[in-house]
Amino acid sequence: MMSNKMSSNYSSLSSPKAKGPAPFLAKTYALLEEGEEEESGEEGCSRRRKKIVSWNDEGTGFVVWSPAEFSDLTLPRYFKHNNFSSFIRQLNTYGFKKTSSRRWEFKHEKFQRGYKQMLMEITRKKSEPSVFPAFLKASSSSDDHQDHHHHHHHQIMNDGSSAVDEESTNVHRQTLIEENQNLRREKVELQTQIAQFKDLQIKLLDCIAQHSGTSDHKETRLC
Repeated sequence: MMSNKMSSNYSSLSSPKAKGPAPFLAKTYALLEEGEEEESGEEGCSRRRKKIVSWNDEGTGFVVWSPAEFSDLTLPRYFKHNNFSSFIRQLNTYGFKKTSSRRWEFKHEKFQRGYKQMLMEITRKKSEPSVFPAFLKASSSSDDHQDHHHHHHHQIMNDGSSAVDEESTNVHRQTLIEENQNLRREKVELQTQIAQFKDLQIKLLDCIAQHSGTSDHKETRLC
């Protein structure tokens, strides 16, 4: 058993790219190990500190001896919160079981003292399949089919409406282009007419001037 443990530890150290355990599991294991070290350091002291959390006697699980102190002192150090219920929910998601009705003792077959390498074998529990009644499933499938049919129908209608709108837009654009071209032609025609009127005006003024000069000459001869 010891050789297997050492070989497992060596393999985990020799493969730095190996995936480690979940942070929650690693922190829970670390707080228990730290508690063990503190207790062993205080064995020679006359003052005995009250246990807050520790491994059970067999090392196959751990016990939270004082949930209030565990919430106030331990949880904030490792998990940045002080919610004991949240800690228990996390244990449940990884398959831990509460094994005693008299104390807060939790166990998992892969969570044992001295076997830290087994933490990587602990995974979250998969969500359980939905227990949906068969007749409701059929109804739901029928509703989904009808919804899909209506959606497809609306999509066709929308596509048709979009095609009509696009055609109308194209017709309107073509009409504007033709009107613009007509306005340009009318502008050219008006400019031509204005030029013609100016020429006519000049001719009329010349004619008037000539007529006025002839009349003056006749009056001079009569005198």
